[in-house]
Amino acid sequence: MAVNRRPLVAAAVVAVVASSLVGAGPAGAQGAFPAPDEVVTSANVTHVANIPATAPLAGPSSTGTDLAFTGNYAIAGNYLGFTIYDISDPTHPAITSQVLCPGSQNDVSVSGDLLFLSTDSRRSDASCNSTSQNDGTKPYWEGMKVFDISDKRNPRYVTAVETACGSHTHTLVPGRNGKDVYLYVSSYSPSATLSKCKPPHDSISIIKVPLKNPASAAVVATPNLFPDGGNPGVPGTVDTGYVSTTSGCHDITAYPSKNLAAGACMGDGILMDISDREKPRVIHRVQDDLHFAFWHSATFNNAGTKVIFTDELGGGGAATCNPRIGQTRGADGVYDITGRGANRKLEFRSFYKISREQTDEENCVAHNGSLLPVPGRDIMVQAWYMGGVQVVDFTDSRAPKEIGFFERGPAADPDESGGVWSAYYYNGYIYASDLGKGFDVLRIDDPRTDPAKANRTTELNVQTQGTY
Repeated sequence: MAVNRRPLVAAAVVAVVASSLVGAGPAGAQGAFPAPDEVVTSANVTHVANIPATAPLAGPSSTGTDLAFTGNYAIAGNYLGFTIYDISDPTHPAITSQVLCPGSQNDVSVSGDLLFLSTDSRRSDASCNSTSQNDGTKPYWEGMKVFDISDKRNPRYVTAVETACGSHTHTLVPGRNGKDVYLYVSSYSPSATLSKCKPPHDSISIIKVPLKNPASAAVVATPNLFPDGGNPGVPGTVDTGYVSTTSGCHDITAYPSKNLAAGACMGDGILMDISDREKPRVIHRVQDDLHFAFWHSATFNNAGTKVIFTDELGGGGAATCNPRIGQTRGADGVYDITGRGANRKLEFRSFYKISREQTDEENCVAHNGSLLPVPGRDIMVQAWYMGGVQVVDFTDSRAPKEIGFFERGPAADPDESGGVWSAYYYNGYIYASDLGKGFDVLRIDDPRTDPAKANRTTELNVQTQGTY
């Protein structure tokens, strides 16, 4: 999510859905609108289960965020803390434990028995009992927290590491010696009014975590990714077209086995060599001021020869899935990686956006997704806020195709609006984190995606891509 230092506010009213909906006619036709909270899917997608937001991580301040997986557990971040779900039976997921630890966004990743939690809001201290400290001139803390989750029913707080401008998102990168993991911490939006986040801020923070002594985790580098300055930005609105000024990165996806990373950095998309984990080096940088407002996230294909960048036009709170905005803004941009070594480049191939038009009252834009492990194909599942969940085949970089989808009708309770933040494939099922509706489990049954069901893994951090 692009919005920094303020909560997302969005309302769901009526969803306009395409003719591929089960039991629905053409978009806009009478009877085509789903009822409040009604689930609609393509014929090959099944809604398996839902666990609503649950106290103490429920209520007006609750916002569901990112997901990570370890063994038979899914871990879901929330602005109020995190939840560990038992998914040993995906058709009947259950809450194992919840930790109240406020601090947006609380994005999560896991490595063995360690859980890492991002804090990108000014807090009175680093504890889970902290309070909001909105005055940036007074003492405050933001950064990374580390938990021991060896006992899934009783997570234990280990330590915290402060980082410049906090941690909006982070990416876990295994060290090449097998003894350490690194956290690439992304943050942005500096201000002269903030004592610990003054401009310029063209860097990321790199935290080194010794696996045998995680309490000694510390920042070891703050590389400047834009020494010549990032995109200066273009003022405007969602309708007139704007480009975010680059003042840091929003998210980074690493492909450690290929020593590559792709950075989505507000006004810029970058490809990096991470052979030296503490000294990432930018290989190539792209901009598209005509179509991209906010470079939000990135996903490699399995071969490491393509990258999908997402444009979070409107910061996640605007309606962009409509004819007025069109199909090339607030969309995915598919790029091929050409050349070799230091001469590799990102070359644009196509845009992809959901075909189901949404109303102007529904926030809908490209957001977080992951690959389905289908050998020989490039298939991705992706969240689109109130646009729901989309499965797309981008094997042909120039012609991505929809395979299936899931979405809900307008929220009956406005406090539960917002849509799907993350949708990831893990061991045969799609798991989705909804900003207001909680935790969803989906299944796709289709000859094009069924081979993925044979793949099993014991850990998944989507921003740390592995090979299948």
